[in-house]
Order: sequence, then C-alpha cells, then structure tokens
Amino acid sequence: MAVINQDAQNDLEQFRAEVRTFLDESLTPELRRAAAAQPGVFSEGDVVRNWHEILYRKGWIAPAWPKEYGGTGWSPVKRMIFEHECANAGAPTLPAMGIQMCGPVLIGHGTQDQQDYFLPRILSGEHFWCQGYSEPQAGSDLSALRCAAVRDGDDYVINGTKIWTTHAQYANWIFLLVRTDPQSRRGAGISFLLAPMDSPGITVTPILSMSGEHEVNQLFFDDVRVPVANRVGPENEGWTIAKYLLEFERGGGAAGGRVARVMRRLYEAEAEATGAHAALFRDPEFIKRRAEVEIELMALEMTQYRIIAASEAGQPVGDAAASTFKLVAATLFQKATELAMDALGPAAAIDQRSALEGRGPIIGPDFTVSPTARYLNSRAMTIFGGTSEIQRGILAKAALGI
Repeated sequence: MAVINQDAQNDLEQFRAEVRTFLDESLTPELRRAAAAQPGVFSEGDVVRNWHEILYRKGWIAPAWPKEYGGTGWSPVKRMIFEHECANAGAPTLPAMGIQMCGPVLIGHGTQDQQDYFLPRILSGEHFWCQGYSEPQAGSDLSALRCAAVRDGDDYVINGTKIWTTHAQYANWIFLLVRTDPQSRRGAGISFLLAPMDSPGITVTPILSMSGEHEVNQLFFDDVRVPVANRVGPENEGWTIAKYLLEFERGGGAAGGRVARVMRRLYEAEAEATGAHAALFRDPEFIKRRAEVEIELMALEMTQYRIIAASEAGQPVGDAAASTFKLVAATLFQKATELAMDALGPAAAIDQRSALEGRGPIIGPDFTVSPTARYLNSRAMTIFGGTSEIQRGILAKAALGI
C-alpha cells in the first residue's frame, strides 16, 4: 500500500472532521430513523428527496464525478472516507441509478447535448432514474435480452418487457438496453437508450417482495417511441456501454459500510437486550460467527484500500476488482443479516411491516423492527447486479485466466 505523507494525512483528517460535522448538523432524527428502518439497499420516497437536496445544496451529491461536470473532484481516498462516515452516521442510502450509473455513462459516452441536458438534472434530483436491464429470460445473462427497438425515422419504437426494475414507481426517466439488430446474437445488436417514464405505452406493474415492500417492478413497453437522439453511443454497440456501467453497479465503497451498519446495530441490540434476547449474545457459537463476519469485513476494507492505492497510482482496476466487491460484499451482508435474525430469537417471527411503513407501533424493543425485513430483502443481493455464479465466472477468466 502506498505511504501517505504527513501533509496528505493531515488533509484527510481535516476532511474527515468536516464530513462528520456536516453529518452531525444535517442528519435530522427523522432521517436517521428512516434509514435505520430501511429494509432494502436504497432509501425511498421523501427520505431520498430530502437527503438528496441536502447533499446537492452542499455540493456533495456526486462524489465520484469530475469537478467540471458538477462533481466534487474528490480523490478515491476522500470518496471512501465520505462513504464510510455516512454509513457510520446512519445516513440514508441514495438510489444509485442516476448519480452512480447513468451520470458516469453520460460523462464517458454521452454527446455534448446529452451531457448538457441530463447531467444538471441528475445532480439536482429533478430526474429520478431507474434501470431497464433484466428481462424474464435475461437476468444475469443480459446478452439474451429480447426487448426490441425498431428504427422508424427519427424514433425507435420499443416493444417488450423489463423486470426487477427497482423504484420504477418513483422514476421519471429510465436507461435501458434494447435489441436493435434481431439478426445479431449475444452481446451484438444491442443499443443503450434513455426514455421518459411518462412516454405513452409504458406500464409499471408492482412486484411485492417476500418482506412485503414494493421495491421492484415489471415494465411493459407497447409501441413506445424514443428519439434516436436519446441513444447513448453508436447503434448496436450498447453492450460495451452496459459493461462499462456494471463496473459502477458492482464496485464502490458503500458495500462495506452497509455491512458495518448492520454489525453496529447488532451491538446496539445487545446493549438493549434483556432476558432470552440477552442470552444469545453470550452463546459461544454466536460470538464466533460474529467475529468471522467482522474479520471478513476488515479484509474487504483492506482490499478496498489496496484498490484505491492502485487507482491513485494510475493503475487500472478492471473487472476482477468490481466482481470481487460484488461477490464478497453481497455474501457478507447476507451473513450479517442472518446474525441479526438470530439475535431476535422468537421476535423474528413478528410481522413488523406496519411499523416499518409508519402505520403502526413497533412490537417489542426498537431493535426488532427491521432485521427480519432486511434479512428477507438481502436474499436478492447475490442475484441482482449479476449473480454470484456470474461473478465467479468473471473472476475465473479475468484473474485466473481460466
């Protein structure tokens, strides 16, 4: 790992103190409570809008964007510090589709007109984005997608369906992959389009998760017209852009922070627990499992530091690093949520959905409200963004040459 000189170290510590002060002043009790009750990866509704607005006013809404596009211009180390401090403070987790995915794609591949129009609206929160990738027959194998876009003058006409579309019920724009050359096979013949969600012919159908929340949806496209000007990159070369975007979806430093948040809440639960709840925390097997998760979390964070050091030195990160983060962080988060479930004991069977939605009281101590829903929701983490099997395949090829 690269050695940081004293001046640079002082600068980082000053930055950390600035972030902590900002979070102390900006995170209201309401925002903290909403984030603590969040069962999924991302916060929802008014919580998202409020926290986005706060970060936007501060100029910190896009930590990874270059300064000339409205980002912070922070180094990878500062971005990691910011993500860790937000997780430690219990800040809401903003959806990634606009700031972390679509924005970087437009910066890297968009036209000047597309950048001028979309980037300011992504930053301000005027545009709320969702992602149209997966289809019923094409999940991790996106190259098998069938949603078709046929050129008709200055428009594409889209017909087909997308599934597992997170927060489509809130979104006013979608970026999606469509097949523009039906004769091509696999990744060839796919294009990357941007479409307003109020386009005639788009239908959003809710899919309720097994934990009860409305997080994902199925979308139907019936003769939806999208201007050719809303295509990012050349026609039939969307697969290259899709792979570029997946580096942002699968990588990132927030993953370790989510695990750390669950583990921290576990210690808070131990402090609050009484009777049968308290007994479990003294069980040797439970103590061993908790230690294993904490050790794996430390290893994940050390890996992130090594990747940051390489990035700061101008070395490419590559597919292997992004897949490693996705694979390890997803599995680790599931282990952490399993521990939280065990810590509940019989209280894990209580249906707390009305309390999570603000429609009823919490049954039992405060720490019992979210672990069950979070555990059920986290079962999807080893599926979305490319299954664990897909990530192992990428690692076998990229890291081992198999």
